Amino acid sequence: MNAQLHLASEFVRPAINDCWNHIGVHGDKSCVELEQHLHCRNCPVYSAAARTLLDAPLPPDYARFWTRHFAQPPVIAPAVAHSVIIFRLGAEWLALPTVLCSEVADTRSIHSLPHRRNSAVLGIANVRGELVVCLSLTTILGLNSTALSGQDSRNAAVQRFLVCRGVAAAVVFPVDEVHSVYRYDASQLIEVPATVSKAQATYTRAILSWSQRTVGVLDEQLLFHTVDRSLA
Repeated sequence: MNAQLHLASEFVRPAINDCWNHIGVHGDKSCVELEQHLHCRNCPVYSAAARTLLDAPLPPDYARFWTRHFAQPPVIAPAVAHSVIIFRLGAEWLALPTVLCSEVADTRSIHSLPHRRNSAVLGIANVRGELVVCLSLTTILGLNSTALSGQDSRNAAVQRFLVCRGVAAAVVFPVDEVHSVYRYDASQLIEVPATVSKAQATYTRAILSWSQRTVGVLDEQLLFHTVDRSLA
């Protein structure tokens, strides 16, 4: 783009009647020909101006300039190697690697399990014909069940089921909102600040700044280790 702007600055444009910028569709629309042609691109004056520009002589160093431009090695942008799915629990924004999240589903009935020994296990739910165990991330992470209020509650999206597949089997984490998939470079990760609660910091390996919010990137290995223990 910079090369094109540089070349354009050296190009002496022939004089044309750009009436479309004054009395045409990009001007005050007072041209009497608009009633017949409806748009300036259908007008013979517009076509004649285009031919004038296309037939104009090229700048003296046109070939040399573009030869030098395309002879330069391409600048390859660094690849964005990581992606997470961002979701909300109460007032906390969190993220898990996209590769672990197989589906975002609508919430449905969670059927309790008899004699459950772990408070993180909520029960089972039917997801596309498969009975999947539902676990509370709020309980696992030791978060406060903070309800949104005021404007935030009016803008909150409906709750979702975040279906994740660990090593053993699929599990469901009911969440208050699933926002999007976010791609990032490792250099964007920030160390977990000391102000984060001990329970949450245990499962948070880094912080991401996203959309003027702070997102905790969860340690998926530790999380699913806890999940497997909860299901044992």
